[in-house]
Amino acid sequence: MLTLWGNADSVNVQKVMWCCEEAGVAYQRIDAGRHFGVVDTPEFRALNPNGLVPVINDGGLVVWESNTIVRYLAARYASGTLWPEDPALRSHADRWMDWTNSTLWPALVPLFRAYMRTPPEQRDAKATEAARLESLAALTLLDQALLGREYVAGAHFTMGDIALGCAVWRWFALPVERPTLARLESWFGRLAQRPACRKVVTLPLSR
Repeated sequence: MLTLWGNADSVNVQKVMWCCEEAGVAYQRIDAGRHFGVVDTPEFRALNPNGLVPVINDGGLVVWESNTIVRYLAARYASGTLWPEDPALRSHADRWMDWTNSTLWPALVPLFRAYMRTPPEQRDAKATEAARLESLAALTLLDQALLGREYVAGAHFTMGDIALGCAVWRWFALPVERPTLARLESWFGRLAQRPACRKVVTLPLSR
């Protein structure tokens, strides 16, 4: 059975859990990160010298970095579905996974921290609004890219939707003003109907 280290409310850990659920991979999760600690122990640093979650051990193979883990699991256990076999098609899933880390999540993090990690009286209203607008700009781009697409790689659900969907859930769950982005909302509605997504992702956010 695959072992996963990480706290269940982490956006990056949720990517891995969602992928495992979709691919039918049995796993046991060990609490680590945030208030659970563990990540600074010598044993954990031997697994991941960065001291970050998620980390998996799959039959002796240790993998870290959330998108790398998702790619590994998809390729090994869900080739042809989560992992598109056609390289051109797979490039669409790949690019949105990388875009999530390079563009969307950096925009969303300050917004998430403002509402979920900072007392109201300590929030910087100007910085919070700037983060909301930056997040909205990124998601407007995604909304436009979804024209004529059911999912980010085209007609079928892939690993790209998993990585992106975990971040987009934060946008919909935070108490912020959200102008209507019809294609984005329809796409995320399809993700939210998936049992695996409901089980490990679309849960109340934790402070």
